[in-house]
Amino acid sequence: MSTLLVLTNLPDRALAEKLADSLVENRLAACVSILAPCRSIYRWGLVVESADEVPLIIKTTSSAYPALESALRAAHPYETPEIIAIPVDRGLPDYLNWVAAETRADDAP
Repeated sequence: MSTLLVLTNLPDRALAEKLADSLVENRLAACVSILAPCRSIYRWGLVVESADEVPLIIKTTSSAYPALESALRAAHPYETPEIIAIPVDRGLPDYLNWVAAETRADDAP
């Protein structure tokens, strides 16, 4: 089972915290880091836009990813949310094992 870092941005901290809690509670993520707000500049259609956003770094596994993506899409307010999964090639084995254990549905209480 491989570990993934999943990146997404949300429009405000309250929504970021609510989503992070839900992802960890439902074992779709072992941990979600909520970063400081940032300013994103992007092209949407024919217009260059900008928005303040709250980035999330979600630690999960490849086997939990499909359900995580579904949950992100369902809870995300953006029409096309940024959801980017980056494979983790190396890491502290104990930490990677913890991520795997925390995202296993069969370990749920």
